[in-house]
Amino acid sequence: MAVARTTYFLAHIYLLALLGVLLGAFGVQFGFGELPCPLCYLQRMGMALAAIGPALVILHGVKVRFFGMTIVAAALGGSVSVRQILLHICSSTDPGYGTPVLGFHLYTWAFIVFVVMTVVSAIHLWIHEEGTTYRPEKLGGFSKFCLWLFAAVLAANAVIAFLEAGFHWYLPGNPEEYRIFQ
Repeated sequence: MAVARTTYFLAHIYLLALLGVLLGAFGVQFGFGELPCPLCYLQRMGMALAAIGPALVILHGVKVRFFGMTIVAAALGGSVSVRQILLHICSSTDPGYGTPVLGFHLYTWAFIVFVVMTVVSAIHLWIHEEGTTYRPEKLGGFSKFCLWLFAAVLAANAVIAFLEAGFHWYLPGNPEEYRIFQ
């Protein structure tokens, strides 16, 4: 029971860490004026899907399938990150997409985050005692804050993607403007 209780608490930290990464992407987007490319949006979607696992743990208690869902989402997002990394590695004249942060481009950081998500979820699966679960009777203020912040970040991503794409069916490979305003 102690492991399940700890896992429940760590789900909050896990969710906040993923939201911190997504909010950091907003910081780069608005701070440096760099619009995300279609692959960047796919990576953001992968992180949002991976964050659903900890959010469901907060809502419904510790269940193994929620961490399994996070691993699958991290594998999908990680494959998009690897594709983008390889696009830029394979070209000797390509400096990469966007401004590096602490020496790495955001897609490289995204790959690192997806690997960490997979490892953390696998550890939770490994140490989880079969048949045990934990969920408080009522969601506390910290839990509600985490879930509301998650919903707000998802909504902000949807709005920003709409502003960038406008009513077009696709985004250009190297976006330079918010197409809704054009």
